[in-house]
Amino acid sequence: MTDTALEAAGLGKRFGRRGNWALRECSFRLPAGRVCAVVGPNGAGKSTLLAHAAGLLAPTEGSLTVLGTHPAAARERIAYVAQSKPLYPQLTVADTLRLGQELNPARWDASVASRIVAKGDLDPKSRVRSLSGGQRTRVALALALGKRPELLLLDEPMADLDPLARHELMGVLMAEAAEHGTTVVMSSHVVADLEGSCDHLLLIGGGRVRLAGDLDDLLAAHTLITGPAHSPGTGAGTLRDLAPHTVVESRTTGRQLTALVRPNGPLGDEWQTAEPSLEELVLAHLRSPDAPTLTFDATRTPAQEHAA
Repeated sequence: MTDTALEAAGLGKRFGRRGNWALRECSFRLPAGRVCAVVGPNGAGKSTLLAHAAGLLAPTEGSLTVLGTHPAAARERIAYVAQSKPLYPQLTVADTLRLGQELNPARWDASVASRIVAKGDLDPKSRVRSLSGGQRTRVALALALGKRPELLLLDEPMADLDPLARHELMGVLMAEAAEHGTTVVMSSHVVADLEGSCDHLLLIGGGRVRLAGDLDDLLAAHTLITGPAHSPGTGAGTLRDLAPHTVVESRTTGRQLTALVRPNGPLGDEWQTAEPSLEELVLAHLRSPDAPTLTFDATRTPAQEHAA
């Protein structure tokens, strides 16, 4: 066992000798036992990162260790659910679970896999090709959790599920992770699904890590402020009053200014302050791709902060 689930050092991936970089200079550390949300816009490099962690891609530069070793060496301890949910269409649901047991004889938990399938009212005799997208997702998650992985990698796992099914399966994932200490790394565009579930955040933009660390640390490092858009009697914008602080994003609506900042000392009395939600934190950074990078290490101390 290791206390580090994933560790990237200068990780970079370029497809083709002259192709664009899907990942570039990515460095972060994810402690074991965490539930990590990987967020970012389309094309940011989220799927590429998860494929590297699953041992399906090799870095162009830098390195990525998984559970303290090379991804290929940790494959038996990893479960990976790709966006496409690849399954054998000609097999029945029961055959698919039986195959999972035969491929993972030492780790397989048939009761967990069968329970996840049963909660979806799936007929074990149904062939995979006859299932809806949401039903295939349920079978894929049953296979992944039945393997009893130390590290569970999920690439947009809930995208084709209705809200009720998403809520139910998210509850199953969180219960399994808590009971067995499973590290979960999950990419998602639905930030609301991650609120209250994840305790670690990795935000990627343009192939680079822009935020990384425990969610509590990242939220505490930011403050959401509101106040007058102009200093009374001067007409001057109050943004310059924030010069000592790092302004991630600011918006003016009428006479009111709203901004997400990383305070560097006390804020003035003219500002109303609040801790941002996960969604507010993520959206502000997505709307401001030039905001400075911030990462925290596992000791809950800022590891680095520099211009992106």
